Amino acid sequence: MSPSDPQHIAIVGAGIIGLTSSLVLAHAYPNSRITIVAKHFPGDRSIEYTSPWAGANWSSMANDNGPLENYDRVTFQRFGQIMDGKSVHGVKVVRSGEGNEAGLGRQQMWAVLDSPIEQTNMLTPETGKVWYDELVGGLRKLDQTELPQGAVFGLEFPSTFRINTQVYLQWLLSQALSKGVKLERREVKSVKEVLTLHPDTSLVLNATGLGALKLEDVRDTNMYPTRGQTVLIAEPKTPLKRMYFHSPKRIDPTTTYVFPRTLGGGVILGGSRQDNDWSNEWDPELEAQILERACKLAPELGKPEDLQIIGRNIGLRPSRKGGPRIEVEKERKWSAPVVHAYGHSGAGYQASWGTAERILELVQKALGPNAKL
Repeated sequence: MSPSDPQHIAIVGAGIIGLTSSLVLAHAYPNSRITIVAKHFPGDRSIEYTSPWAGANWSSMANDNGPLENYDRVTFQRFGQIMDGKSVHGVKVVRSGEGNEAGLGRQQMWAVLDSPIEQTNMLTPETGKVWYDELVGGLRKLDQTELPQGAVFGLEFPSTFRINTQVYLQWLLSQALSKGVKLERREVKSVKEVLTLHPDTSLVLNATGLGALKLEDVRDTNMYPTRGQTVLIAEPKTPLKRMYFHSPKRIDPTTTYVFPRTLGGGVILGGSRQDNDWSNEWDPELEAQILERACKLAPELGKPEDLQIIGRNIGLRPSRKGGPRIEVEKERKWSAPVVHAYGHSGAGYQASWGTAERILELVQKALGPNAKL
């Protein structure tokens, strides 16, 4: 082990951010031990474990002309490299059939909105533009004849990404294991507990999502749940040619989306955004609204009563006032430096690789020769 390599990195949380970061860190520090400590891992289906319940696709909500846009930009690029069989931080995917073993897929998307674009928060204020226009291949404004009734305008994404979350999470986990990352299933009540369990830890990455609200020595009261309810249906006889998104503005409680998944993943219909709602009780009235809205948005689905429902999903997005926290802990509370990375709300997948690369920068800084430890 070289002097610059940490002896042991402990990652708390095995969601999309924790898993992706484990790959980036394992590639950067091949001689170090990395342990993911978590109550839940891919394959678990608990409302406490957010990542399996995501939609999920790449449709950036960032407009800060800064780090949030960059996290999404980097992730878009990394998804493309993975799909094209190129190595990403030492990880390479074997392409197969319609997609690949990672569960990613490229597809067109129509984004339809009920307000003028200036009122939708899609434009970056500093530039007055949609920042990812060129990234997705050049946005096309939909013709009036292509818009559903009541919509003001729409944009066609020539190509963006859809994610079969069940396949993708398992793929990330298998890649982590192949790199020697260790898994430890336990619920920890504090960062200090992790350091007590592993006194040789050089650095802790806190990727606990909503758990950051409950960790005794973190207790980030800016965290809150945003409940989402989705319906998984069987793929229609004629496969959908595109994803659909319909909303009054970019982020809204009544957003409707239709996301076909790759590799036999069916179609996810959503959605809802219910802030500060922890309920795991299924809302049948909301289900009926989602089915009706989805069929109006994507008529090729048919009628709501004809849809074959496979699963009913509830997830709690890890939302945070002020946006995600991605930083080194300023106060030295513990025996090792701590990097925080949580609070991505519904943007975890599309920001995952960019966030992980930022985490690596922070880890290198925290462990560098000039770090104030």
